[in-house]
Amino acid sequence: MSETDKKLFSEFQPPTTQEWLDKIEVDLKGADFQKRLVWRTPEGFNVQPFYRKEDVEKLNTPYALPGEFPFVRGNKKFDNTWYIRQEINADDASEANAKALDILNKGIDSLSFKIPGDKVSAEFVEKLLDGIYCDIVEVNFNTCKRHSLELAQILVKYFEKKGYDKEKIVGSIDWDPMEKMVMKGKAVEPLLKLASSLVDVFKDYPYFRCISANAVSLNNAGAYIVQELGYALAWGNEYLHQLVEAGVDVDLAASKIKFNMGISENYFMEIAKFRAARLMWANIVKQYEPKDDKSCQMCVNAVTTTYNMTLFDAHVNLLRSQTETMSAALGGVHSIVVTPFDAPYEKPGDFSERIARNQQLLLKEECHFNTIVDPGAGSYYIEELTTSLAAEAWKIFLKVESEGGFLASVKAGTVQDDINATNDKRHTLAAQRREFILGTNQFPNFTETSEGKKPLEKCCGCGHNDEAAYKTIKVSRLAADFEQLRLATEKAKKQPVAFMLTIGNLVWRQARAQFSCNFLAAAGYKVMDNLGFGSVEEGVDAALAAGADIVVLCSSDDEYAEYAIPAFKYLDGRAMFVVAGAPACSDDLKAAGIENFIHVKVNQLETLKEYNAKLGIN
Repeated sequence: MSETDKKLFSEFQPPTTQEWLDKIEVDLKGADFQKRLVWRTPEGFNVQPFYRKEDVEKLNTPYALPGEFPFVRGNKKFDNTWYIRQEINADDASEANAKALDILNKGIDSLSFKIPGDKVSAEFVEKLLDGIYCDIVEVNFNTCKRHSLELAQILVKYFEKKGYDKEKIVGSIDWDPMEKMVMKGKAVEPLLKLASSLVDVFKDYPYFRCISANAVSLNNAGAYIVQELGYALAWGNEYLHQLVEAGVDVDLAASKIKFNMGISENYFMEIAKFRAARLMWANIVKQYEPKDDKSCQMCVNAVTTTYNMTLFDAHVNLLRSQTETMSAALGGVHSIVVTPFDAPYEKPGDFSERIARNQQLLLKEECHFNTIVDPGAGSYYIEELTTSLAAEAWKIFLKVESEGGFLASVKAGTVQDDINATNDKRHTLAAQRREFILGTNQFPNFTETSEGKKPLEKCCGCGHNDEAAYKTIKVSRLAADFEQLRLATEKAKKQPVAFMLTIGNLVWRQARAQFSCNFLAAAGYKVMDNLGFGSVEEGVDAALAAGADIVVLCSSDDEYAEYAIPAFKYLDGRAMFVVAGAPACSDDLKAAGIENFIHVKVNQLETLKEYNAKLGIN
């Protein structure tokens, strides 16, 4: 720094935190600082409107180094390269092989094959991997958990036959029987005994993992970030504990565990989640006293969530998955799977899969996200989020451990109850428009139709349909309830028409007409806005001439006392009458027979269901 610069900085003293707070208090003009500017997150902690160096000096995370314990800043020292992974349904070995070879030429460097259990054989694997260099490309496999050990043995024989260097084989088998217990309530405890055998098969392959903790399932069921994080740690620790108890060396056991985690829409918090996950997992493994700190590294495959994806306005899913992918990349994960935008309603095709690949390629080749290790490090906000998430997730982890571990909690149903409660809560918040779904309950596309699209039902595919022995987790996308409503409207003989009777104060009538159009279009109604009418009679006549099924009076609270009752009486039951707002005169309006009011405090979903029922739409 030059002498001039030193003089310049010395002349301007930085304001203290108290000076900032004093200024904010003046600008708020008496409003409550805590209510207006402090964000209470669903994760259970507060986020301040600003952070300063003094806030993070007390934290440990800013002093960590990349590639060193506790790995909060990532497992790598010199770059942020991750694997671009694509999943392939391998019902037919030859077709799956052809697809794999094709996409390897289009930027993919990590393959994930889902193989039906009854297809597992040496011949199938030979065909599947023909022409694929497994010492160059990451190879991952998913099959029925009952056939995973058989597949593992076949793969090792195949690798040996090809003469691959064991240290160059990178990949995994997605073996996670506890996922079936968590999600479907299946009693698969006997399968857990296979864990040590699986590890033994791959003991000479240092970078091939064979035990998974599929917390992504919780993410897709609506879990909040701290829930996914806390349960993921307990999930992984359950497998690690069982392996060590079975006599497996802790370094070997830890090196065989892989975490499949989801990525939600909360951009900065997701970056912090992956940092916090590595931090906590490293400390958990450290308690088992491994010989090598590298055994404490957490390997995460991140998958963009399906929970917030929508059937209507589906291209918005691209925006969602793009920010999610950015979070995971900046968070320093091992690999990323981008869910194609059309996954909610059809089997992804060539176009959507190409776009999904390119979303990652853009981040690598044009944005250079792969060149900088942990770019969020040192950010006061991200460091604070990392610590706060770790603290809240640790509470969940300790609670699970106090219940006897993850397996015991699953058997008792406490994990399932917790996730189901969150899912129910989020669906309620979405119904009340307190959790926005762009294009669904907020700013829907007024003219869009489904064009035959229907929600895609997912099935297990393993052929085993055992009765549920434990509680299950309900999986339903956040937008599903609104989509069901809108699809029902589409099937009606006539699309309902909602006409905005705008009158009086210009500002208020425009604001309420815009709100009402968005509110009612979420059910698939045709909405008709207007510039304004000179009288309620003129507005009602125009509405009836337009074939309106619903007439929405849009004006100011003060003017509703003047306009609402005359408009309601003049309409005389020829269409449903709705008042946009909750005016002080509501009781008088209700006494006159007006029943329908829409405003920010009503339950949008339940209101629209009620309107559909009144219109004869089931």
